[in-house]
Amino acid sequence: MTITKNSSYIRFLNLLAALDRVNPDNKLDSIEESLLDKIVLSANAKESVLVGDLISLAKLGSQATLHGRLKNLSVMGFIQMVSNEDGRKKEVVPTKAALKRYDAISKCLEKAVRTA
Repeated sequence: MTITKNSSYIRFLNLLAALDRVNPDNKLDSIEESLLDKIVLSANAKESVLVGDLISLAKLGSQATLHGRLKNLSVMGFIQMVSNEDGRKKEVVPTKAALKRYDAISKCLEKAVRTA
């Protein structure tokens, strides 16, 4: 079977792969992507999300795995963990770098659709 024209989605995936090649140090695995999606969506909805909320997402992995991925996202500069008033809980917020990443992804999507 020969595909003569790539679909918009295939073009989008190719553009995302190009972004990862340009910034290989910021490549996220699927768990990190899912966590960052949850964090950014919560921030966009003006809802707070706590570290405890995220590490209890058993469908994504064990608590140790999720905690490690949150640390990776923090080291890569995509999230900050901010202590609440009494210091017992930490809210997770996206950084400007995370928002810039989503802006770049949006531009890839727009470009893929435009070139359809």
